[in-house]
Amino acid sequence: MTHTPGKLITLEGGEGAGKSTVLSALRELLQQRGIDVVVTREPGGTVAGEAIRRVLLDPALRGLCAESELLLMFASRAQLVRELVQPALEAGRWVLSDRFTDASFAYQGGGRGQPLQRIEELERWAAAGLKPDLTLLLDLPVAAGLARANGRGAADRIEMENADFFENVRAAYRARAAAEPQRFRLIDASRTLEEVLQQVRGCVGDFLDQNGARA
Repeated sequence: MTHTPGKLITLEGGEGAGKSTVLSALRELLQQRGIDVVVTREPGGTVAGEAIRRVLLDPALRGLCAESELLLMFASRAQLVRELVQPALEAGRWVLSDRFTDASFAYQGGGRGQPLQRIEELERWAAAGLKPDLTLLLDLPVAAGLARANGRGAADRIEMENADFFENVRAAYRARAAAEPQRFRLIDASRTLEEVLQQVRGCVGDFLDQNGARA
């Protein structure tokens, strides 16, 4: 028995962009279309990945160097791709991920200053060259995002960075979206929740129609 390969849809954005809320709505939309969907997150998504996530986000590890951070991100991603993402796609299931490799280009590239060529090589090797079929970038001004994030509780290691760091992250995300308009959909996450969800449903609905997903 053969399967049509599934699709990989990713959500990206800076702090406070509202990815968790959008993720839930998007999963519901896909299921309503009769799609067998697997939901995951980065870093994490596997037992090994969740252990790495705890290291990456531990505020006690503020001294973690940029190179270690990058390699740990891709260690988690390598496990996720091989243990969950590739098997699901090959079985015809769709995968919805809260962040993927674009986050490394934004956070470790734009934010930490790691060379893009280094991240591209890790993408080819550790992530098996896997790229999303559709990426929703939830974009909003850094100050607004940080204000939202500050209301969620104690900051993790990455959330403790300064505003300049997050401005660089946002700029890197927007540059990637501009460079790959066929894959990215820019969502104005500064709008009301219902307006954001309306944008998301419109973009994803068009993508589903183009890919023959039944209503």
